[in-house]
Amino acid sequence: MSKRDYYDVLGVSKEASKDEVKKAYRKLARQYHPDVNKEADAADKFKEVKEAYEVLSNEQKRAQYDQFGHAGPNQGQGFGGFGGAEDFGGFGDIFDMFFGGGGRRRDPNAPRKGADLQYTMDLGFEEAIFGKETDIHIPKEEECETCHGSGAKPGTTPETCSHCNGSGQLNQEQNTPFGRIVNRRACHHCQGTGKMIKNKCHTCGGDGTVKKRKKIHISIPAGIDHGQQIRISGQGEPGQNGGPAGDLYVVARVRPHEFFEREGEDIHCEMPLTFAQAALGDEIEVPTVHGLVKLKIPAGTQTGTHFRLRGKGVPNVHGQGTGDQHIHVKVITPKNLSSRQKELLREFHDISGNESIDEQQDNIFQRMKRAFKGES
Repeated sequence: MSKRDYYDVLGVSKEASKDEVKKAYRKLARQYHPDVNKEADAADKFKEVKEAYEVLSNEQKRAQYDQFGHAGPNQGQGFGGFGGAEDFGGFGDIFDMFFGGGGRRRDPNAPRKGADLQYTMDLGFEEAIFGKETDIHIPKEEECETCHGSGAKPGTTPETCSHCNGSGQLNQEQNTPFGRIVNRRACHHCQGTGKMIKNKCHTCGGDGTVKKRKKIHISIPAGIDHGQQIRISGQGEPGQNGGPAGDLYVVARVRPHEFFEREGEDIHCEMPLTFAQAALGDEIEVPTVHGLVKLKIPAGTQTGTHFRLRGKGVPNVHGQGTGDQHIHVKVITPKNLSSRQKELLREFHDISGNESIDEQQDNIFQRMKRAFKGES
């Protein structure tokens, strides 16, 4: 299935500003977050929205996407289409088939690294900010303690496969008008391992590994963000033939907060003020993840006014400083006024008249005139 256009995913136009892209992403991320939205396709939609934002919020990636779309500039060019070393292995198979060998064979008994594992950890908003120490339990394959991974019964050892002579592969030759073709396949007698186990270990049944639920201690660093991961070396699946174990990747899934919004290392929140507080000024207590902080509100503060509390944001995950908290003021218009309150507001209106409003309107119109005339 082809990917949807990133602009359609976020519901913005191609001329949308960076702030418009960010606003659309925040709205959709809250709507489709798997911890909030329990619909079956919510996780896929959240992933789609996040992918679109990561491209459109980055100027370089956005320019590349606008020019080439999902394909990217290197699609189908040069050596990009070969897909790396795995496809070069395919050339070896082609040479073997037409020229009767000569390609490099992989030793089935060579040490091989075990598979990596992934674990998704749910974190609260503040747990992600301050980090935590915790234990997790994951099901994983462990080397059999009875046979020490050989798969053979104690006192016995695996034998070299007599059908492939330990190569793990069988060659099938066929004469054609173009010459002799050699078709190489994994040995079905030893399943490509090059070894035969006649007396299997009673604990693991010859597999060499057993399924266990293992407890692993995890240190979550302060400042980890949603989608970031921690690599724990050697805690993946066990290696084969003495190879090293794979790694465990712990992916953070951070639950949204009902009051705070995180943007990188900064935290944003909306602070309601009464009309009296905004008009007369006040000193209020603002909640932060670090505790309550006093903030002085100057007289005449308007809706949308922005205050910054330095160092009250998220610590950098690499220990390089701490972000800020941004307070966005919203003046609340009172509802359900009492008779006395209405009387006082009418009196205030009569005393004030429209002079102050007219002055503000004049200032706005003057700024608009200067803008259209190109004046600074």
